[in-house]
Amino acid sequence: MSKQTKANRYFFGLGTVGRDMLYALVSMYLVFYLTEILNLSDATMWWLTGVFTALRIFDAVNDPFMGYLVDNTQSRYGKFKPWIAIGGVIGGILTVLLFTDLGLSGPAFVLTFGLFYLLWDLAYGANDIAYWSMLPALTINQKEREKTGAFARICANIGMYLVVVGIIPATYALGGNKNAWFIFSIIVALLTWVFLLFTLLGVKEKRDLYKTEERTSLKELFAVIFHNDQLLYTALAMALFMIGYCTTTSFGVYYFKYAYKDENMYAVFSGILGVSQLLALSIFNLFSKKYTRKQLYTLSTILVVLGYLIFFFAPEKMGFIGPAGVLIFIGEAFIQLLMLMFLADTVEYGQWKLGRRNESITFSMQPFINKIGAALANGIVMATTVISGINAAATPEEVTARGLLLMKSAMLILPLLFIVTGYLIYLFKFKIDKELFDRMLADLAARGDLKLKERETFVDD
Repeated sequence: MSKQTKANRYFFGLGTVGRDMLYALVSMYLVFYLTEILNLSDATMWWLTGVFTALRIFDAVNDPFMGYLVDNTQSRYGKFKPWIAIGGVIGGILTVLLFTDLGLSGPAFVLTFGLFYLLWDLAYGANDIAYWSMLPALTINQKEREKTGAFARICANIGMYLVVVGIIPATYALGGNKNAWFIFSIIVALLTWVFLLFTLLGVKEKRDLYKTEERTSLKELFAVIFHNDQLLYTALAMALFMIGYCTTTSFGVYYFKYAYKDENMYAVFSGILGVSQLLALSIFNLFSKKYTRKQLYTLSTILVVLGYLIFFFAPEKMGFIGPAGVLIFIGEAFIQLLMLMFLADTVEYGQWKLGRRNESITFSMQPFINKIGAALANGIVMATTVISGINAAATPEEVTARGLLLMKSAMLILPLLFIVTGYLIYLFKFKIDKELFDRMLADLAARGDLKLKERETFVDD
């Protein structure tokens, strides 16, 4: 393994610490900020539920076009880094605006907030597509991709849990009011920019590994997506998983405030889960040496199912929900990384089948999926807080047993159904195993689409 390959692994991974802090803040706590800090009315929340869902779905549809722009970008810095920089800077600014109280109310608030949210989605999508589509351009060795992806997911989870564990104590320390959340958002935006510098300055792409391709036309854009059957099956499985994952995590603060009745324990619980996920990602490569990806996905799904069932039926005591949460998040950590590897492999599959590589169009499916997942998850959470009586409740005691059951069902049972369905789609439809992947690389090399200069192609260091 060259020094640059190893450097790429670490500089690529470090870049996502701040990115996931930013994403966690908006995707997991924006609704909480609206309901618990701004104390918006039920009527305003219903309007925002519709606006959020519609905007995220609209923006998600635009992600393939963003991938098209990235794939056709030519600059001295490559096609990925300019968009990583642009999306990161603008996304940070818009995050701060989302957590800024402008003193608006009613339709003016809904329209202004909706505009900020749409622009944030567009900026983050540009950054996310460019960032993750760089991964297949760094190496074509499956094991090195796993190592690079695992380290990136470790860094991403560190970023996410810095927010998850720290947000309640930090905002309380800053006063627990609107200004506290504003200051916290500024800190997150600044850290996002700092960590992105690692990727922008430290990562070196292997631009001579593939033949130079012609620009992809808009007409070809849809063929890249819809004629790649493995990409479509991967995207569908990922979407179902993300809907489930985002729904569960978005309910976290509500669960500890209204069901557990100790909001402060949320940070403790999140810390336990964070350590569990990081441990899982750290040992992933050890398991991948002994088991196939299909076997790992099956094991991970079993852990998730057990965790969800224990969590739902267990009493609100840490001795029960703690181990249940560990099972869920160890399994989900493995699934997140496996999904990333499946998506990366569909780049070569698309090149093999269709004659074009198109990393960014392929990886535009990831923010598309994340946005659809987050949109539906936010819709589920918003609707549940209103129907269950949580949004109108002044204290946890005002929420009825029926309301709590509704919240727990939306938080645990519904996500479980999504995640299991995603696994079944993968099990019966995804066919890129190591044997097929190596055959694809050999075929690509034989027809001149791939330059096999490095032993990393088929040999694990």
